[in-house]
This record gives sequence, C-alpha cells and structure tokens, in this order.
Amino acid sequence: MIKELDSVVLTEDLPEYGLKQNDIGTVVLIHKGGKGYEVEFVTLDGETVAVVTLKASQIRPVGKREIARVRRVEKIEP
Repeated sequence: MIKELDSVVLTEDLPEYGLKQNDIGTVVLIHKGGKGYEVEFVTLDGETVAVVTLKASQIRPVGKREIARVRRVEKIEP
C-alpha cells in the first residue's frame, strides 16, 4: 500500500510535465483511498519540477534492490 510521503516510480512518460518513465517522486496526497495520488517530482538540488495528479496505474512503489539514475531535466514553462 502506498502512503503519503512514500517515494514512488512513474510508470509512463509525461512529456507535458518534463517527466519520464522511472522518474522518482514523493506522494503528497492520496485521493479516494488510493485510486489517485498527488505526486511531487523534484530535482536532486530541491527544485520542484512538477506536482501531478496521477492514477494508481501511473505509479508504483519503489522495489527492493533498485538503484536511482540521474538525468538532466529540461525546463518546462508553466
């Protein structure tokens, strides 16, 4: 079960937000008992890239023995 403040992994690209599959975000709000989630994605230096409302199928929990990667985020204008 995914809880608030859990790290989660994006399961699909969201180009309109500059996000790619496997980006890691933090759950900041749970909607309707887990049918949806508000997830914040930030750079490693703390800049918020996007806060996005996602369906449960668009994220997954971080798995055991996974390792993070680094990529540069292109600036997306609001």
